Amino acid sequence: MKFVDEAHIVIQAGDGGRGCVSFRREKYVPKGGPDGGAGGKGGDIVFRSASGLNTLYGFNFKRHFKAGRGAHGRGKNQTGKGGDDLLIEVPRGTIIKDAEDGTILKDFLEDGESFVAAYGGRGGRGNHHFVSATNQAPRFAQPGEPGQVRTLKLELKLLADVGVIGLPNAGKSTLIGTLSSAHPKIADYPFTTLTPTLGVVEPENAEPFVIADIPGLIEGAHLGVGLGIRFLKHVERTGILVHLIDLSAVPADDPLRPLRVVNHELRMFNPRLAEKKQVIALNKADLPEAAAMADRIWACFKAENPDTWVISALTGEGISPLKVHLAELVERANNLNNSEPINRLEIEPTDRNPLTQPSPPRTGEREKVRGHLARRNKNGNVSNDLGS
Repeated sequence: MKFVDEAHIVIQAGDGGRGCVSFRREKYVPKGGPDGGAGGKGGDIVFRSASGLNTLYGFNFKRHFKAGRGAHGRGKNQTGKGGDDLLIEVPRGTIIKDAEDGTILKDFLEDGESFVAAYGGRGGRGNHHFVSATNQAPRFAQPGEPGQVRTLKLELKLLADVGVIGLPNAGKSTLIGTLSSAHPKIADYPFTTLTPTLGVVEPENAEPFVIADIPGLIEGAHLGVGLGIRFLKHVERTGILVHLIDLSAVPADDPLRPLRVVNHELRMFNPRLAEKKQVIALNKADLPEAAAMADRIWACFKAENPDTWVISALTGEGISPLKVHLAELVERANNLNNSEPINRLEIEPTDRNPLTQPSPPRTGEREKVRGHLARRNKNGNVSNDLGS
């Protein structure tokens, strides 16, 4: 299935049903009085995170979602049936934003979380509700309220414990395939990986952890060169970064240049990414030209970052100790809570509208009901005010 991490959709909650204008007509019951029931409430739009999903691909084909409307009220004081809620499932890690102002409405971090994004309209009240001492036979009822309509932006950020970054063709996909049971596309040309890949690493005597392969970065990626930096959002939630460097492609006159290039792109995307814990892995140690200069390059990187390893993702050299080391870092980060393997975004508070149902009119407030003016008294009843 194609990997899609962004989508724009339009949701519409159900409209409320109309109130009913009805009078009781029964034998031997003269002047039975009004008995019009209220309309049913419209259905809500509810989002829920599901563990079986890992892409927003389905939203490419359906972008408009509408919940059921409430049934109209009927005689004998029968309230209309409420509209059916519409449940929309999204992957864990999805962020729901208001497309108009970018406000974050919900960040799904756990399976089974739910969020009501649009509330259905309230049903209109029937004429039975408007009976008063001055108007004992009201011939009007309320229409149902319309459901909320919203345009949303869905953004998926993968949840992983470890992210693998580096220049193109550094061997990131090979490393993911060696560490886990994932099967990413592997080839001997740059930009083989076009979308992020997740894998589960199962070390011995340690808890499994999730590792993410991020497409390669090149100099100027923050300006749109290559694949750009759009996929870096998938490592924002990780606590540990494995910086993979191709030993055979390290410049002899400036060995640290590949490290500086990628770290610069991280800072341009989000300064916090450059501050995350990094493990440097010098890959392709099996190549003769790389093996000849591995010790000198390792010493150079070791001075920059003591947590530096020499490996070969193809032959498996150095992979086992690296796996154990990553498992220890993940366990330490989770226990001490020093890193952010799952970073909950701060959600700005929103006002009552449109995330809550409309509040009823205040005491003394006038409202228009089927062409007539009505006034709400202190008891909450609405009386007809034809004389005003």
